[in-house]
Amino acid sequence: MANSVLIGKIHMDCPICNMLHEVEERTRMTSTFMKGEKVFYEEHFYICTNNSSTSNSESPGDQKDSREFQPESLVNSNQMAARNAYRRTHDLLTSDEIVAVRENYGLTQVEAARLLGWGEATIARYESKAIQDEAYDTMLRIIQENPLQAIALLDKNSDKFPEPKRMQIRTRMVERLDSYGKEFLSRQVFAGEYVKFSVPSDFNGYKLLDIDKVESVVSYFAERIADLYKIQLVNLLWYADALFFKTCGNSMTGLVYRHESMGMMPIGHASLTGLKNVIVQAEEDYESSRYRFYQNAALDPFGLSKNETAVLDTTIAKFRNYDAALMVSYVQEEAAYTQTGSGNIIPYSLAKKMRAL
Repeated sequence: MANSVLIGKIHMDCPICNMLHEVEERTRMTSTFMKGEKVFYEEHFYICTNNSSTSNSESPGDQKDSREFQPESLVNSNQMAARNAYRRTHDLLTSDEIVAVRENYGLTQVEAARLLGWGEATIARYESKAIQDEAYDTMLRIIQENPLQAIALLDKNSDKFPEPKRMQIRTRMVERLDSYGKEFLSRQVFAGEYVKFSVPSDFNGYKLLDIDKVESVVSYFAERIADLYKIQLVNLLWYADALFFKTCGNSMTGLVYRHESMGMMPIGHASLTGLKNVIVQAEEDYESSRYRFYQNAALDPFGLSKNETAVLDTTIAKFRNYDAALMVSYVQEEAAYTQTGSGNIIPYSLAKKMRAL
């Protein structure tokens, strides 16, 4: 029981003492081997608390208490936790995420397998026992992220579905596409502008574009800076990415910045205002319009690491009271700006010459 945590108590038939009584439910971090690789995961187990049962002490050299047991349902749950730990290590969808992909379109396990052109039991195995390989995971991610691809697959495999059912599924997919709206299209456009930067390099700070991270950073800035407008925001993004690169060796968001008249502008910045999780309001006057950004309270507050929030806080402390004109003037004096030409990509290596914030 060393290093275990008590999470509750439950009455049950105890297989250790063969009596109905209250047992402890505990959890601990442990390890096992999956596909020849050691993985760490959270394991749940029960402890018999009946004093008349087997000795309460652990035997010398034993790792488990002799009063410890796991019913079959808990064994299966622990095995699933181990498989999901392996999946997360290899950036594969977890079993729950696979279920969510399927249920997003109202599909049964068999229907999802037919949609993807797989054996009918394939999805069921991935949701319960087997670990998908990278090729299968890629297909699942495609329909997760792109309802248009899901519709195309349904049309391609239409002969595998009764017509009423096919129309029902297609209607659900179209609804999902409509619910994505400008967010789906803006993400596609945004990601499309980064096709040339699909390999980690000095231009993206050795990190691929992470749109979710961009959304979180925008919301973080907007929560802490009153009257945050686009010119200020895009230059704040450069300072945050540059400082993170300077201290951690890679950028925070994977954004690529270009030398423009208004400062360090990220490629694809026009798509920022179309992202669903970026809350923005256009303010019109007689001559132009400008975009004001607001916090998105619905975003996961734990989506940013301690190192990331520390860098963002440093950036905010410096520029909180800078308006657009002062921000641009300050940016234009940075070595990353003066040592690059108009329209050129700004390499992150120049962040090392950034003035202290």
